[in-house]
Amino acid sequence: MSRDLGDVSFNGAEITFDVADGKQGKGYYVASKKKSNKYIFVFHEWWGLNDYVRNESNRLSKELGNVNVIALDLYDGKVGTTREEAGKLMKACDPKRAASIIQGALAYVGKGAVIATIGWCFGGGWSLQAALQLQQQAKACVMYYGMPVKDVDRLASLNCDVLGIFGEKDKWINPEVVANFEDHMQEAKKNLEVKMYKADHAFANPSSDRYNEKDAKEANKVALAFLKQHLK
Repeated sequence: MSRDLGDVSFNGAEITFDVADGKQGKGYYVASKKKSNKYIFVFHEWWGLNDYVRNESNRLSKELGNVNVIALDLYDGKVGTTREEAGKLMKACDPKRAASIIQGALAYVGKGAVIATIGWCFGGGWSLQAALQLQQQAKACVMYYGMPVKDVDRLASLNCDVLGIFGEKDKWINPEVVANFEDHMQEAKKNLEVKMYKADHAFANPSSDRYNEKDAKEANKVALAFLKQHLK
């Protein structure tokens, strides 16, 4: 079960934007204090766009400064609170609809935007999928224990470097999966930086029972440095 984070205040706004299939997309938007063409697209875990993701969006906005942050809702407003609910929502997520939401968000921010992506678990995989979809506007991709893309030809179309953060004890996105990803990225001639921690899946989420504070803080430092470097 996803645990409550306690009293958290949010300074962002819920937004909607047009999507090609006619059904509007949703997101949580934390605007930069100064006008900026820099954006981060945030991708939620299998739970959906919950308060943890909003809190992470607020934190990224504060720590990165002159960057707009948009957490995209790939579940169209649905949120799970138990593993059973989250599993059903993840299985029910239509990849075509999710891709359309990303495309709608891209149109929302405009052709002049430069964009980094970040996500965890389910969202870690979609962070990479989005980076591929954003083409020339993609400037950085951070994926926490997300499922990699295996198609080398697709990976060869990436326009940005990738930071992959993984846990050695993860039984799903395990070290073998990560090693294969490294091989595929090397074959595609793309830059991948891997940080492996002696932790389990979801170790960076403080609402998870597998949260590892030490590794989460270290991984966050690495992710922030990577994003700052690529969103100069």
